[in-house]
Amino acid sequence: MVCRVTATLLLDDPHRAPAARRSPFSITEVRWAIAATALFLLGLGAKLAGAPPWTWWALLLACYAAGGWEPALSGITALRERTLDVDLLMIVAAIGAASIGQVVDGGLLIVIFATSGALEAVLTQRTADSVRGLLDLAPQRACLLVDGGERDVDAASLAVGDEILVRPGERIGADGEVIGGRSEADEASITGEPLPVPKSPGSEVFAGSLNGTGALRVRVIREPRDSVIARIVALVEQASATKARTQLFIEKVEQRYSVAMVAVTLALFTVPLLFGAAFEPTLLRAMTFMIVASPCALVLATMPPLLAAIANAGKRGVLVKSAVAMEQLGTVDAVALDKTGTLTEGTPHVVTGDDDALTLAAAAEQFSEHPIGRAIVAAARERGLPIPPAADFVATPGVGVTARVSGRVVAVRRHDSADTTAVEVVADDVRVGVIELADRVRSSSAAAVGELTVLTGRSPVLLTGDNHAAAQRVAAEVGITDVRSGLLPQDKVRAVREMNGNVLFVGDGVNDAPALATAHAGIALGRKGSDLTVDTADAVVVGDDLTVVPEVVALARRARRVVIANLAIAGAFIVVLSVWDLVGTLPLPLGVAGHEGSTVLVALNGMRLLTRRQISASR
Repeated sequence: MVCRVTATLLLDDPHRAPAARRSPFSITEVRWAIAATALFLLGLGAKLAGAPPWTWWALLLACYAAGGWEPALSGITALRERTLDVDLLMIVAAIGAASIGQVVDGGLLIVIFATSGALEAVLTQRTADSVRGLLDLAPQRACLLVDGGERDVDAASLAVGDEILVRPGERIGADGEVIGGRSEADEASITGEPLPVPKSPGSEVFAGSLNGTGALRVRVIREPRDSVIARIVALVEQASATKARTQLFIEKVEQRYSVAMVAVTLALFTVPLLFGAAFEPTLLRAMTFMIVASPCALVLATMPPLLAAIANAGKRGVLVKSAVAMEQLGTVDAVALDKTGTLTEGTPHVVTGDDDALTLAAAAEQFSEHPIGRAIVAAARERGLPIPPAADFVATPGVGVTARVSGRVVAVRRHDSADTTAVEVVADDVRVGVIELADRVRSSSAAAVGELTVLTGRSPVLLTGDNHAAAQRVAAEVGITDVRSGLLPQDKVRAVREMNGNVLFVGDGVNDAPALATAHAGIALGRKGSDLTVDTADAVVVGDDLTVVPEVVALARRARRVVIANLAIAGAFIVVLSVWDLVGTLPLPLGVAGHEGSTVLVALNGMRLLTRRQISASR
């Protein structure tokens, strides 16, 4: 039996769970949030247009029902467990507002909470889908060598000591050791190494990495559940679950505040009645207190600055996923950076090599699909060198290529170099020269590192799976002194955890996803980043300009300062109005005006962050 375990066939495997991303509209919270928002806008529009009151009241009450039934149900469930959910408190406050004629204010509160819940549900689903999609990197089938023949088996059934055959272009089915054959493996998704790694007997290979042009005989050295790719999945799931519990600052104190507010409201209503007070003024006083003391203003004091900062960051090509993410970015005080694809472009470029060697090498490599070959041909064309025709092209996995060029047998083969990838060019057994290639550092990397150093007070740390010499070369070029190389994904997680402070990690590959999920805040480069990396990160850089990373951190810090100022303003209004209602007689219209006035004030203060100027001014 001949085994064929190609990546294309695997995608059509009927036993594989689909990894396609589900539409956000399939999520219940999203559909109800859209309905609530639409009804609110229709009701508000009807009121502003002078429609009969019953029409916009009906629309706004429908908004209450659409956006409020799930938080209300959640709050009631929490009450059964003897906890007071702020969602239920918001529903009660919204109903209280409607009961005294402030139905629009209550509707706005409903929309804010419904939208927030929908965003959280979407992000949770996207991360789950991407984690499932990551499993597609490891093939479901493998070609087991047994009794002198081949057998197509489930990769999950492989055991330590089994021998498998990996043909050219196939993904390797298990972590193992090469015991026969020569090839190269693309391990970028595992280690971040930008170039295919030569594999020969004695080399280690990883499940999910892509085999090159040679066939490999591999002995399994780890159970499938213990493979590097399986551990990446586990690390991301664990870290994401922990990070999902992160809350906004205001949410951390909402439980105690909510209990205290409800207790005081009930006391204001029941105690005077026990002493013979009239029902109507007592109810009015309690309702006034509930309105002026409700956390609506505090919530709005927090959200507008953060949302404005998110919008401002978006103008600069940074997509911050949530208010929580923006708040976390504002508290980072340490930075860790990936190398390949983050500080560098992630593809090889010729750095040295004379024209004669480059001409012959480009001629021999013009039929090659190898990244080194493509880089050599591109460099020759950039220099305007003529590329002569070639014949008898032969590629030897893990070694190089040979071809006949202008009557000469030209060989381009690997050459040892301390900190770069190098090839030796030989024509008719005579050495013509050596061409050195390296992953080119982004033009914006050095400036970004410098600005991050100023912002945090300490230089970023470089965490990479690449070799130490290559890592040191890049670090020296961008101004980083702390370099940690040869790291697998779990090693990056460990390094992030060992760093002091609130760590921001910036990366782009699948191997960076666990560190992005573990760090206090994570930013992914999205242009070449994997789906899992993009979905795991708190923010995504759409382009290649790394200087936007310190800009968004500075903006987040500015937003945090505005939030603190807004909380002080809103808190002051709440205290003054609440005390007035408790010890004196606060007219309801004045209470509502004060409450709404503070809300408008803090909202306008937060909106200042929408201006582009605030990014540079906030450094």
